[in-house]
Amino acid sequence: MFAVDSATISRLLQPFAMLDEKQVDQTSAYLNLLLKWNAKTNLTSVRIPEEIVTRHFGESLFAASRLLAPGAAGTVIDLGSGAGFPGLPFAIWSAAVQVTLIESNAKKAAFLNEVIHTLQLANARTLRQRGEDHVGQADLVTMRAVEEFDRSARVALRLVRAGGRLALLIGAGQVDGAKALLQEVGWNPVIAVPGSRARVILSGTKLARVDQG
Repeated sequence: MFAVDSATISRLLQPFAMLDEKQVDQTSAYLNLLLKWNAKTNLTSVRIPEEIVTRHFGESLFAASRLLAPGAAGTVIDLGSGAGFPGLPFAIWSAAVQVTLIESNAKKAAFLNEVIHTLQLANARTLRQRGEDHVGQADLVTMRAVEEFDRSARVALRLVRAGGRLALLIGAGQVDGAKALLQEVGWNPVIAVPGSRARVILSGTKLARVDQG
């Protein structure tokens, strides 16, 4: 186990988001669980703990800081949550939002449940199912590092309530394709992730359907 102390975690995350002591402790506990589980279950291909902090936690917390207004309540769905990014950092960032993690893989869903239990995240839950099978919508739907991007992106958009937001944590090279695929979204300007040449946040509002005469 290659532990990273809380002071180092706080320092590494400063370019992305400023965390309080509780949030840093939760991030530390989450990281330790991820390192433990990743030795047996492939949750992330990134093996260096400091890189996990910046590439996964940093990007996710940066997105949370840009997408969630301080203290504002709301619902979030993280589609294809995998190791919990960005959904669980969103729950860590704001206790006022209710985060649903949708993950069909049994081992990954079990990991997510252990993190939620260990961190005592009362505002997060895991649903072991496919996004296509989920009934319900959310104010904000997030998606990051999923397989079959085009199909998953259409599913993600369906899970956004009318007037809600979709946020894609993607590579800069995927932006034009995503905009062409999801024309029912009013896109905001792309936000570059600090410290990365290629990673961006593409978010927008789901437009109301216009009846064709």
